[in-house]
Amino acid sequence: MDQKLTGRKRVLYLLFVAVFLFVMVSPMLYMISASFMPESDLNHIPPRILPSAGTIKNYVAAFQQPLLRYVFNSFVITIIAVVICITAGCMASYALTRTNIRFKTVFLLFVLTISLLPTITLINPIFKMYSKLGLLNTHIGLALIVSVLDLPMTIWFLTAVFKGIPVSFEESAKLDGANMFQMFFYIILPLLKASIFSISILVFIGAWNRFLLSQVLNQYEQYRTVVVGLTLYQTTHTIPFGVVAAAGMITVLPLMAMVLVFQKNILGG
Repeated sequence: MDQKLTGRKRVLYLLFVAVFLFVMVSPMLYMISASFMPESDLNHIPPRILPSAGTIKNYVAAFQQPLLRYVFNSFVITIIAVVICITAGCMASYALTRTNIRFKTVFLLFVLTISLLPTITLINPIFKMYSKLGLLNTHIGLALIVSVLDLPMTIWFLTAVFKGIPVSFEESAKLDGANMFQMFFYIILPLLKASIFSISILVFIGAWNRFLLSQVLNQYEQYRTVVVGLTLYQTTHTIPFGVVAAAGMITVLPLMAMVLVFQKNILGG
């Protein structure tokens, strides 16, 4: 009887996993299929799941916009944001867990409150400040504000990780004459490699997909990001779904490549 129940639970579990994977993966699979569909297939009723005749015209049309330039801009801005966010987040989290700073809990709650603010409420003051500082339509300007918005999540994540590292490691290093910076860079950071990779991927994805800030702060074509560039394929009366799907596939390739390269580190974190 117990084995029969166990078998039923296993079947239900596998069924749940299969349904979950289908829901998560099916939009990506359909986007891949749609990127190779001719317009007649996309407008067919009932909708087609697979193309009747594969074509690369959608990919050719996708490059009518400077798509590679947009991808390059997004990549540069995202890498700068990740470096700033991870560097500041590691130092802040280490200070919060290893020093006797007063009102640490209040600071963490304040950081959490900032992260809950909708981006649209910050656009107006950020735009005015950036226009006076000359940071509009620059890579570094957009990267700075993106890293600031992702910093609260990074601090909360890394603070929990730092608390899980025994203080005895640092006490032993202190007896050998190491200062705080040496303990941080040579002892703590190597232990956090997997966790840092994990939060870096989250920051990378968040920065890559920032639409509103990118649209408002970087309006010049040479600084436009790829998520904003995807909206330019739409015309007044039509949306070329096949072209958008092809451009979307090109857009997600960097994200997929990063996840595949660092999947072991992500799982470890």
